[in-house]
Amino acid sequence: MFRHILVPTDGSDFSNKAVSTAARLAHSLQAKLLLLHVRSPIESPHHVEGGALSHLGGKVVMQEIEDEERKLLDAAVKIAGTDGTTAETAFVAGYSTYDAIIRIAREQDCDLIVMASHDRHGLSGFLTGSETQKVLAHTTLPVMIVR
Repeated sequence: MFRHILVPTDGSDFSNKAVSTAARLAHSLQAKLLLLHVRSPIESPHHVEGGALSHLGGKVVMQEIEDEERKLLDAAVKIAGTDGTTAETAFVAGYSTYDAIIRIAREQDCDLIVMASHDRHGLSGFLTGSETQKVLAHTTLPVMIVR
């Protein structure tokens, strides 16, 4: 059965539910659990000469981003812990969230990806597509979808 489960999380209620589900599954299977957050480098604030952020310095801004990611992952670890599961964490920056999820799953020898479905419909879902749908379309690993 599954020995190493990867759960991408963005801190939303949807992904927190996926974390909880994956933690219960990992606990019952005695599998390892890896919680992953992928941040797009595009979401990072850019310094513009004379702009408000230019006075903070790049290191300060990056530290604040890392602190926020740490809080997000710590919250996911806490959710997993309520089910008695110990989890490892990782965060990466990547332009393609789905590609980073698949890459980390391969690099860490994960044999299952558990993801939330944000259930986007209409124009929003059509234009942006779902990261979950993209993972499903581009990986050969089993993927469990949590709604």
